[in-house]
Amino acid sequence: MPFADTPIPDLKIFEPIIWRDERGYFYESFNEKTFADAGITNRWVQDNQARSSFGVLRGLHYQTGEYAQAKLVRVIVGSVFDVAVDIRKDSETYGRWFGVLLTGENQKQLYVPRGFAHGYVCLSDDVIFAYKCDNYYEKSAEGGLRYDDPTLQIDWQTDLSNAIVSEKDLALPLFGNHR
Repeated sequence: MPFADTPIPDLKIFEPIIWRDERGYFYESFNEKTFADAGITNRWVQDNQARSSFGVLRGLHYQTGEYAQAKLVRVIVGSVFDVAVDIRKDSETYGRWFGVLLTGENQKQLYVPRGFAHGYVCLSDDVIFAYKCDNYYEKSAEGGLRYDDPTLQIDWQTDLSNAIVSEKDLALPLFGNHR
């Protein structure tokens, strides 16, 4: 099975089988049966893609209520440190985070279930980041957490003193104040 569990239940790393030869490589980035066999049965309704440069930090974002989203995230070009924070109030791992290096070379993907805040920081000059969502975006359901929240103590695996963060993300609440 090409899935690895993480220390946080339901959060999984997908490591596809990659066939490489002199022409390049081939792999299945998604196969409904493979994912269903691992207990991931989301119906994906939206694909998103973002291009960023070194030092860009996006997140930590989530959707609330009936608009909550699960995500399947990956990097097509470049590298990021990807982070998910468990914000499920009834979870034994509430407030814990997990991070993983996602690159265009390792082709790993992170399955982020509903009930998690998600973000990433770009570690290469050029990053193309792609993800599937199992629910449509709804602006009124937006939520987020500060990436530098002292309670969470996220180790972003890089110096963030020159991080490029949007004004919107800089205004996000701390963990204890999120909705």
